[in-house]
Amino acid sequence: MTTTVTGAGAPRRGLGSSLRPSTKVLPEHARAHNRSLVLRHLFHEGPTSRADLARATGLTRVTISDLVAALIAEGLVEELGVRPGQRVGKPAILVGMRTDAFQIVSVDLTDGAVMHGAVSTLTGDFVHRQQLPIEGRTGADMVDLLTRFARLLVASATQPVIGVGIGSPGVIDADGVVIEAPNRRWFGVPLAAELSGRLGLPVHVANDANIAALGEYTFGGADGDGLLVITIGEGVGAGVMIDGAPLRGRRSAAGEIGHITVVTSGGERCACGRTGCLETVLAAPALRRAVDGLDPQSAEAALASVGVLLGSALVPVISTLDLVDVLLSGPADLLDGPLREAALATIRERTMPAITSELRLEMASLGEDDVLAGAAVLVLANQMGVA
Repeated sequence: MTTTVTGAGAPRRGLGSSLRPSTKVLPEHARAHNRSLVLRHLFHEGPTSRADLARATGLTRVTISDLVAALIAEGLVEELGVRPGQRVGKPAILVGMRTDAFQIVSVDLTDGAVMHGAVSTLTGDFVHRQQLPIEGRTGADMVDLLTRFARLLVASATQPVIGVGIGSPGVIDADGVVIEAPNRRWFGVPLAAELSGRLGLPVHVANDANIAALGEYTFGGADGDGLLVITIGEGVGAGVMIDGAPLRGRRSAAGEIGHITVVTSGGERCACGRTGCLETVLAAPALRRAVDGLDPQSAEAALASVGVLLGSALVPVISTLDLVDVLLSGPADLLDGPLREAALATIRERTMPAITSELRLEMASLGEDDVLAGAAVLVLANQMGVA
């Protein structure tokens, strides 16, 4: 991925906030919020003066001066000299983020056979990529392998690493505890805390589909007002963004469409223990088995039949949430063709035209890098508050 966020553009909204604060707002909370406002503006708008920062954020010039001084001391921000072309009045000194001075480690666990990892700049440019075969590991063995892989990635970084982001299948809460990931044999695993202790770095873990949506929104230009990203790998999941914020759900399980029953008779047994789940027909291994040995015409028909099942599962989701962008993230050779076309046709046949008139069902713009990109956004949001 080479997409870079620099220069002008509408600032991205935050990663969700409560309308009813449940805890007392302390001075340190206000300072952290103001710090995020400054970093977010610099991240999305590029270098600017202290006076312009004050106007854009609504903070006083004294507050901005103190915050910028602190950020310069942290090494996150630097002075860039006088604004070019200014001739009247006191010269305005520009300040900007040092986006190349720090790096982020990202890991994607969507694939059941291989871990995918990357080191990126703060603006999403990958400077190093790496893979590691999983070889059937699950449970504690998988955690050990993930630790080793993360250490290799951190060691390959050429700048200080501000954090590690991990996208994993399964239901994962806001603290990075994997509540349930059947394919990984992880149940109640405090993965973020465990890895943070082992690596000595901040580690943030979230559902792979949820952060794929963050990646597409922040780096891929997707419409965050109504976005659904469906990740298709060893399993199937979906990440949803509404009004610029991710939809998590009360139990952190929003988007778990992979375990909706779509085959009501004679379906295969799923890793969750039930039969006929969407995952049993749409996951990448299932799709490859479905077309294995078939002639091209029969293979297209098999993929189209899965597309009808996918479209049927998506109809109530799209109608309920009024989605605009539905993106498929996974093997393009299986998804981008009869399967995607049949899914879109099924949705349009079974939904009000007013809802689907502007609907796009396409492949993810970042391709299979969207989880890695989203893992970087996860770190940016948690460590710097800028995403």
